[in-house]
Amino acid sequence: MAKCNRQTVQFSSLGRRRVEANWNGGRLASDGGGVILREVDHRVGLIAAINGCIADPRDAGRIVHDQETLLRQRVFGIALGYEDLNDHATLRTDPMLQLAAEQPADESRPLGSAPTLCRLENRVTREEAFAINRVFVEQFIASHATPPQELVLDFDATDDPLHGSQEGRFFHGYYDHYCYLPLYAFCGEQLLAAYLRPSKIDGAKHGWAILSLLVRRFREVWPDVRIVMRADSGFCRWRMLRWCDRHNVQYIIGLATNAVLTRMAAPLAAEAKAAYETTHEKQRLFGEIVYAAATWDRPRRVVVKAERLPEGPNTRFVVTNLPGEPQHLYDRGYCQRGEMENRIKEQQLDLFADRTSCHGFAANQFRLLLSSAAYVLIEALRRLGLRGTEFARAQAGTIRERLLKIGVRVRATTRRIVLYFASGYPWKALFETVVARLRRAPSAASPHVIDTG
Repeated sequence: MAKCNRQTVQFSSLGRRRVEANWNGGRLASDGGGVILREVDHRVGLIAAINGCIADPRDAGRIVHDQETLLRQRVFGIALGYEDLNDHATLRTDPMLQLAAEQPADESRPLGSAPTLCRLENRVTREEAFAINRVFVEQFIASHATPPQELVLDFDATDDPLHGSQEGRFFHGYYDHYCYLPLYAFCGEQLLAAYLRPSKIDGAKHGWAILSLLVRRFREVWPDVRIVMRADSGFCRWRMLRWCDRHNVQYIIGLATNAVLTRMAAPLAAEAKAAYETTHEKQRLFGEIVYAAATWDRPRRVVVKAERLPEGPNTRFVVTNLPGEPQHLYDRGYCQRGEMENRIKEQQLDLFADRTSCHGFAANQFRLLLSSAAYVLIEALRRLGLRGTEFARAQAGTIRERLLKIGVRVRATTRRIVLYFASGYPWKALFETVVARLRRAPSAASPHVIDTG
């Protein structure tokens, strides 16, 4: 009788042919596109810059994994879809993650273990986290070949649900659960700041401080740039508005409805109601008023949208110091801030920004920044490698599925590392185009200006 091969997996036959599998395919990986992330990082120098922000107190003569390699391992792992440290128990010998982390694709030289990565996460300080946010700002500045004429800075807060006993854990009445309340700042699709906060605070807290730091830095490098702050009504604080007025920063910010605003907008709302009753079609009318709450330092211009729907009135208010027609300011100015919410969803759903399960608050802030770094890499890939392609506007999950999650066989010799991709891969031409663009571009170490065209 033939000896049973325990390494063989038997399937249903196909006609007269047996269908079987074994585990002798060699060094295979499912993340062949990790080499693209490696090329992006060569271009922008993100991981090296983050590494420069974090002190390494370990004895250099006793460590096996240098800090920069650990950072690459963790950030690329998140970008490739692995949110947990436990994933690295097996990923540490994955040939593609080894290559992305600038390590030889060698099973005998594994990457850092989950406990090693955990120790890194728990020794990063709040001051170092602040410095990492500065790296994101410098990355944004370096992405511009010429000074921009205008920067629209979007601010927003979101909930980060908590399911344990983390430091800074509080119940939030609006979100109806225990959570953190991280604050994000974006300019277009580019991340400027990701700042973790406990949830028992005013949603606008620290927004003013971050805005002033951003304005100061941008005007150091671009003295003539026009800066606009855009946010929802949670950030409408008169002291921040006064600061913007005094520092030549323009703003367009939502304003919460109250009885005084409703009374002042009543004529426009009545006009919208009359038009709806005549046509039975949705009506949108725009106007403006001058308004000051009792606590404000002075009256300000408020854009009014009087909308009438079958369900009833939907009147909205936006305070601004921008010139222009009310409808244009509302539709083409204020409403565009909704795109920032898509970027936050992208970070939380695709890049695990809400995986703040460490006990320490500072460690969770660092986890948020690791996710943010993965986002910065994906955004750079969109901007530099995917521009003009069908995936130029794709979200991180789609890019991961189509461009990064590629089966590959890795063959390493003393002189070469060869990657064997499937000949039937449907986006072969796109893959080659992206790699060629990234390879042609000057690296982060190059003295040449980065071209984002």
